[in-house]
Amino acid sequence: MAAPLSRIVRRLFRRSLDAGGSGRRWSGAPVSGRSLTNEVIGAGRTIQARAAHVVRNNAHAGAGVQGLVSNIVGPGIKPSSQHPDPATRERINEVAGDLLDHLDYDGPGGFYGAQAMACGQMVEVGECFGQLFEDSDEPGLTRLRLIHADQVPYEFPMIGPASRVRAGVELDDMGRVQAYHVLPRRPDDPTAPFVNAFTPVRIDARDMVHLFLPQEPGQLRGVSWFARVLLKLHELDQLDDATLVSAKARAMIMGAITDPEGNGGGMDGTQDGGVLTAGMEPGSLLNLPPGTGVDWFDPKAFEDYDAFTKAHLRAVAAGLGIPYEVLTGDLAGVNYSSIRAGLVEFRKRLEHWQHNVMVPRFCQPVWDRVVSTAGAAGLLPGYADDPAAFHRVEWLPPRQEWVDPKKDAEAEIIAIRAGLKSRTQAIAERGYDAEKIDAELAAERAREARLGLTVDTNPAVTTKAGLTPTLLTDESPAPEATDYAA
Repeated sequence: MAAPLSRIVRRLFRRSLDAGGSGRRWSGAPVSGRSLTNEVIGAGRTIQARAAHVVRNNAHAGAGVQGLVSNIVGPGIKPSSQHPDPATRERINEVAGDLLDHLDYDGPGGFYGAQAMACGQMVEVGECFGQLFEDSDEPGLTRLRLIHADQVPYEFPMIGPASRVRAGVELDDMGRVQAYHVLPRRPDDPTAPFVNAFTPVRIDARDMVHLFLPQEPGQLRGVSWFARVLLKLHELDQLDDATLVSAKARAMIMGAITDPEGNGGGMDGTQDGGVLTAGMEPGSLLNLPPGTGVDWFDPKAFEDYDAFTKAHLRAVAAGLGIPYEVLTGDLAGVNYSSIRAGLVEFRKRLEHWQHNVMVPRFCQPVWDRVVSTAGAAGLLPGYADDPAAFHRVEWLPPRQEWVDPKKDAEAEIIAIRAGLKSRTQAIAERGYDAEKIDAELAAERAREARLGLTVDTNPAVTTKAGLTPTLLTDESPAPEATDYAA
């Protein structure tokens, strides 16, 4: 009885998941039981330095950053006020738009230039900080000063009676972010006064934005998007250099002249550092002294170089979350169906990064500060009566280019006609404001009517085939319901 019982007990406690097992196949496999914040505190500086180096020196890494920034941010993720009153909504868009154009403290790029810079830093080194403050010379104007991750030190942990500081982030006893401890300048700035260069300044969290891609609950600092692929890129660089040197050697060294007996005498040509240089032309014949010979070099090329590097660059692209074609620009073997399928999945990632990272962690805090500062300065009449209405906003990411504009436009028209989506939704997906588009269309129609113009882009007067309904004769076929443009 005891033996069967022991077998049952062993079976109950036996691990049924391969990933939790042990044995020879798992011998030496690395594990990580620490939090990502602890990992970043321990290795963050090294990862940031290596990532910055590879982005500046590796063409594929640089293209990866540019591809991500141009797709996530592009010309800008733009705000559109959702205030219920049309006149107030237009006023908010006008005032906030002007203030956002002058937002960037360090340059003329404004809000959208700051978005691109912050997004690029998030991809490259893992995060970007920004300090919001009111311009002392222009009441109502909010400024944003972007801060490099180097200026928020991982060192200097502090524990107080009601707060603690980890990795430059101050938390209360509930774990909520209260402030950031920021160095006045970057540590490697040679003009920084030494006495204050390494003394962090406390900045309230309400005056800071912290952009990074969170990967686990409670994460305090971001990690470079290149962390997964840095080693692979480094070794691919070494392989590329070795292959290039090998190709140069094959092209430069033809062979060696041998003289086993040592009595061949001098050779024709010039010698430089022990290397004989002889002029050769097509069809040349070598006249060698008696007793000498030639051993021709035939170093083998790396025959699988293209396939090998493509496989690893695909892994790099997967690690960054972008299509291989975006990383490399290599469109060989791509057809309409494959590129469309790849871009559909990529656009899902873009929507996640835009609406779950860029908007809540960067765009919305900036918008709220700009609107509240403008309202307090009297630039937005009625703000004090209903502040929440003034802060309502819809964010319009940049439009994504269609693979086949004609087919995709026809699909949009069919979806709108079938009631599966609205024109407002379709216009917003292209990065535009529906109210602004409608106002422009109304202005165009009014101008056409005033000038007596008839254009075939106006479905009120022209069919999709270009015919004017009033000119149709009894013999003309009646236009179908779908004959008018959307």
